[in-house]
Amino acid sequence: MTQHKALGFGIIGTGAIAGMHAAAIGGCKDSELMAVCSSSDERAKLAAEKFKVPAYHNLDEFLAHKEIDVVCICTHSGQHLEPAIAAAKSGKHILLEKPIEVSLERADQLIRACEEAGVKLGVIFQNRLKPGYLRMKEAVQAGKIGKLLMGTAAINWYREPAYYTSSSWKGTKKGDGGAALINQGVHTIDLLLDIMGDASAVFGQVRTMVHQIEGEDLGAAVVNFKNGALGTITGGTSLYPGNPERLEIYGEKGNIILEAGKIVVWNVKGEEGLPQDGNNPGGSGASDPMAIDFKLHQGQVEDMVRAVRNNQNPMVTGSDARRSLALILGIYQSSSLNRIVQL
Repeated sequence: MTQHKALGFGIIGTGAIAGMHAAAIGGCKDSELMAVCSSSDERAKLAAEKFKVPAYHNLDEFLAHKEIDVVCICTHSGQHLEPAIAAAKSGKHILLEKPIEVSLERADQLIRACEEAGVKLGVIFQNRLKPGYLRMKEAVQAGKIGKLLMGTAAINWYREPAYYTSSSWKGTKKGDGGAALINQGVHTIDLLLDIMGDASAVFGQVRTMVHQIEGEDLGAAVVNFKNGALGTITGGTSLYPGNPERLEIYGEKGNIILEAGKIVVWNVKGEEGLPQDGNNPGGSGASDPMAIDFKLHQGQVEDMVRAVRNNQNPMVTGSDARRSLALILGIYQSSSLNRIVQL
């Protein structure tokens, strides 16, 4: 068997989520962190101490590092596009944090830049790797609950005011794209679409009720899916103390409900009784954004290594990630127009 040299990874952006990526890269035997890139000389020096690798604050110098094969983009959501285009043009593959971007125009530019450069583009939606979710998806795809009727996603979370006041970009339209739905809710909305298929229309309402932010801290929507099924989405960061996220999938022959990634209801005709789910890697960020561990991120790093080595698509492509963005932006548009929006 051929011994592969580990793929070199670099990280752009050195905020909280970068630590998760660094741990994930370090946990995978086929990847190695080579360098990081920060927004200022001062932050770069701190990052060099923290990650024990060379740190740059000049993007071109960082991208000239010959041992970087894959770039993880951990800048804030509205700043994914520019470093991604630069990385793609320098021939680096890209693994970026969710959401893909904050507008469909920027997302499409990003996807196109990677296609034109012939580099892989993967997007972090680590909850797709939770064992409970994989079991739910497998059961639905095998037809165990029959024709899909309804899917509901509830991300009724809480964030302390300090979560927003300690950051210049969280909860802003430009930096975050919005707030509770696009930042926190997007993970479960991604799972909803992954199981139910594309949405065709949405009626949504968003509000800012508690936090002093530009984006929403409360949202609700009714979704029409292309397969004829209906869906609901509720989400917030104002719902003290924050409940674990839920995904409920209903079919003509039963239903399966996940809470914080674990199966809590398994009402499948002929298969009554709850299957044991074992442990629940990843945790839930219901009240604390850092209450998730890096193991699922590690799964996506390992997937990216396979994608590069075997010349295949990553687990979540740019066009996969575009779907949840389109639906969330549809909810925002629907709320501002106060009418149903076709997607």
